[in-house]
Amino acid sequence: MESIFALILLCVTGTHVSSSPGPLEDVVIDRYDIPRVCPREVQTGDFVRYHYNGTFTDGKKFDSSHERGAPFSGQVGLGRLITGLDRGVQGMCVNERRKVTVPPHLAYGSIGSYIPVAHNEFPTYKVQTRTLSKPESCKRLVEATDFIRYHYNGTLLNGVPFDSSHSRNGTYDTYVGMGYLIKGMDEGLIGMCVGETRTIIIPPFLAYEEKGYGTAIPSQATLVFEVFMIDLFNPKDDIAVVVKEVPKTCTRKTVVGDYIRYHYNGTFQDGSGFDTSYQRNSTYNTYIGMGYVIQGMDKALQGLCIGEKRRVILPPHMAYGEKGTGDLIPGSAVLIFDIHVIDFHNPKDLIEIKVTSKPKKCNLTSEVDDLIQYRYNCSLMDGTLLYSSDHYENAPITTLGANKVIEGLDEGLRGMCVGEKRVVIVPPHLGHGENGAKGVPSSAVLHFELELLDLQKGVPDGYMFVWLGDSPDPLFPAMDLNKDLSVPLEEFTAFINLQVAEGTGRLRPGMDADGIIKDMFNNQDRNTDGKIVAEELKLKVEEDSDRARHEEL
Repeated sequence: MESIFALILLCVTGTHVSSSPGPLEDVVIDRYDIPRVCPREVQTGDFVRYHYNGTFTDGKKFDSSHERGAPFSGQVGLGRLITGLDRGVQGMCVNERRKVTVPPHLAYGSIGSYIPVAHNEFPTYKVQTRTLSKPESCKRLVEATDFIRYHYNGTLLNGVPFDSSHSRNGTYDTYVGMGYLIKGMDEGLIGMCVGETRTIIIPPFLAYEEKGYGTAIPSQATLVFEVFMIDLFNPKDDIAVVVKEVPKTCTRKTVVGDYIRYHYNGTFQDGSGFDTSYQRNSTYNTYIGMGYVIQGMDKALQGLCIGEKRRVILPPHMAYGEKGTGDLIPGSAVLIFDIHVIDFHNPKDLIEIKVTSKPKKCNLTSEVDDLIQYRYNCSLMDGTLLYSSDHYENAPITTLGANKVIEGLDEGLRGMCVGEKRVVIVPPHLGHGENGAKGVPSSAVLHFELELLDLQKGVPDGYMFVWLGDSPDPLFPAMDLNKDLSVPLEEFTAFINLQVAEGTGRLRPGMDADGIIKDMFNNQDRNTDGKIVAEELKLKVEEDSDRARHEEL
């Protein structure tokens, strides 16, 4: 059966003095005040309460129960006190005063790395901490009112474990310095860095005192915690942005309403990753400031340049909050995103044109219906080349306005002189859109380098030939070159070629001229007798006029 003693232990002293002939091997006890009557001495298993003053051998005080106004309480000989004190109080009488000198190896030395005390230093009865490992960069320390997430292993002073966050596969999450923890842990966590491992030793009066905690932590137990700090934040925190790289030229920055494509790596504060766009080989695409992403990212994506790289740190109240998201992101997690902006645009954007080279003389420019030949390089905004006319034997030829190329490129090729070079930026809604194309990502902004190689003026859609001024009036006598009142195919061909040569008429470019002229002739030769007469031409002119009036009506 346990016995309870009230003792007076006036001095506990730490050893190791330089003039000493050698280190102490055992506890040294000086019983300088013994009561006359001592019906019973302290034995193993007894519960004792005693006052003490603790000093080093140089007289410097490190602790005192008198200053705290309460005696120290504990059981003797069961490993709940350090070995030296266990031995030092055994055999004491109630009201006895003795001086106990404890060598280091009978203090915390017996439990090795659990005890963060310097070599040959006597242990104190205050919270003690020792950093076991610490990251090279520590930009922020734990302060009171911070919210932290940490892992821990908890043991008694004799090394017996009583609890571990690892066994529950989850961090311990709490506010610091606000009374949610035992006093000693509140104190021991202050000043830690994310990624730091620290041992914290907490005396009973700053832990669970006489009551203990269930069956795991006995009364008056000194607790040893090995803590690894996962992350920390303060409820007042805003997002933190670290700009890593900015392009030399930045003519425009992202604003609310823009659509952005970016790559990212997502990590926790301990450096472990939770997601990355690179593994999916695809950018993350979203509108900015419209609630499609978490609040902190919506804010962090504003004010960016194309090609910019930045690190963004999001506190949980601007990320996934206390609940987290599934098994991917735990509750109250601080998130770090390293982002690289590939491109962005606004749905209201038009194409952007920058002329890089232009001939001095430019009397003729491209327009709708013209047949052009051009050279191009098409890239993403990060410089990734998608395709180039240089990859083919011949440069492409197209008719402007005929829906032969994407809308933005068609517009970008208009108004050019032969020999002119320009850069054209095409937003996706004027390019390949949300679906993209072969080799072109969805919603990609395209960067074109263009050079106009050749230009042939065109004719309106539906026409094979147009007059560039007033046609001859009357027309048939002008066509009847030999004045025999009939125009065969050969004579009709000669007439049309003459108009083209003199610049009074134009055939549709890009097609066989003889084929076009033959079709025109057949259209006029109403009776298909191989020649056109004045009456046939008159009827055709009247039909065309009637058709035009009908369309106007």
